[in-house]
Amino acid sequence: MSDDGVPVGETAARLGLTVRTLHHWDDIGLASPAERSPAGYRLYTDADLERLRRIVVYRELGLDLEAIRAIVDEPSGDVAEQLRVQRARLAQRIAQLHDLDDDLARMIEAQERGILLSSDEQRAIFGAQWDADWPAQAREAYGASTQWQQYAERAAARSADDWAALTQAMTAFEADLAAAVEEGAKPGDDAVANGLVERHRGLFSQYFPITRRMQVCLGRMYAADPRFTAHYDAVRPGLAAWLSRAIDESARAEGVDPDTATWE
Repeated sequence: MSDDGVPVGETAARLGLTVRTLHHWDDIGLASPAERSPAGYRLYTDADLERLRRIVVYRELGLDLEAIRAIVDEPSGDVAEQLRVQRARLAQRIAQLHDLDDDLARMIEAQERGILLSSDEQRAIFGAQWDADWPAQAREAYGASTQWQQYAERAAARSADDWAALTQAMTAFEADLAAAVEEGAKPGDDAVANGLVERHRGLFSQYFPITRRMQVCLGRMYAADPRFTAHYDAVRPGLAAWLSRAIDESARAEGVDPDTATWE
């Protein structure tokens, strides 16, 4: 080093820092050069460089700048105790990162599998007729859609008990739906049919948000897809067609033309 001190660019290169970082540390009073050139440029002395080296060491350990300041500005203090405090904070952060890693792993698995339950768990909750291959089939068909992503995000947070509660709510809805039809409820009936349609949309919104137009498309699928028709008609014959008509009438009452409704 020359007697005049080391310029900021050379100092940054020696320590693996940027000139901008050195300027920032100077501005906040963490590491200010002791000298200036006649032209006003920063010049770092040997003592300045040693302080910077210590700062770099502690920064690489993950300490924030205020913690570093407390250490380098109080040489008579208990540095070991300050480092213990920082280590305890680091342990807490590591635990948080482990939790985040677990959450990300669940999210990845949910995006790939749809339901984070074993085949046996699925059948125990959804019934013996449940096809454990359905989530994989659904992902194959809808995996690129926003709705699948939303479904997977919610599935990642669901436990077996959560799935069981949702399944019980759906079973209760279907029983009430069948009872209403048995009692002569008509599609478009505000007191009964439209209330059931609202309940249907609320339940299915537990999987992903459903607009009225999307609900109309679901109703069409119930009436057109043999698998869905068989499911609803097993609860009560003609239930799939009735629910589809009820959804259409409810949508029409809300200003949605079911004949032109498309999936959103």
